[in-house]
Amino acid sequence: MSSKIIRSIILAILFGLFPSVVYAHDGSNVPFGGFLSGLVHPVLGYDHLLAMLSVGILSAQIGGRAIWTVPATFVSVMALGGAIGLVNIGLTSTELGIAASLVLLGLIIAAERKLSILVAMAGVGFFAIFHGYAHGSEMPTTAEPVLYAAGFLTGTALIHIAGLIIGDIAKHYERGKVALRVSGGLIALVGVFFIFGMLSG
Repeated sequence: MSSKIIRSIILAILFGLFPSVVYAHDGSNVPFGGFLSGLVHPVLGYDHLLAMLSVGILSAQIGGRAIWTVPATFVSVMALGGAIGLVNIGLTSTELGIAASLVLLGLIIAAERKLSILVAMAGVGFFAIFHGYAHGSEMPTTAEPVLYAAGFLTGTALIHIAGLIIGDIAKHYERGKVALRVSGGLIALVGVFFIFGMLSG
């Protein structure tokens, strides 16, 4: 078993051991104010980090125009979800939707099936609503919500790019393809843990 796969397994175990650190939506992860808080928020919330990396990896697996259209769809619809969250229309189960995005994206990566670009865009767009809403609903508690939103969208785009780079490099090597599939399975497993934790809590 490669060291990359071992590291992925260890990370998945650590996520399960520290559930209070996993979620980015407890309102405590905005200590920097404005742009910087938004920029680092996706990294501090492992549910968002894994989902956004997954979008980039999936886009690289599909290739072609998906490399930019799928991540752009996620960022754009997430911005819309954030705007809806600002007015707080009462959308429920946002955390469940975010966890479900990990399960589905992880399984697709693990299966290494090439989706059509339109299906991929529709799928990530649907889940982006939950990601955006979760953060839009807490934006009023920040000092500079516009800067926060700009930082969060920038951070999201950077994580997508990181996922694209990882996916593009890995898919050129057999071991890399295997590592991606294993990583996809682990991401889906983390999503299942999140869902189980919410339902049992």
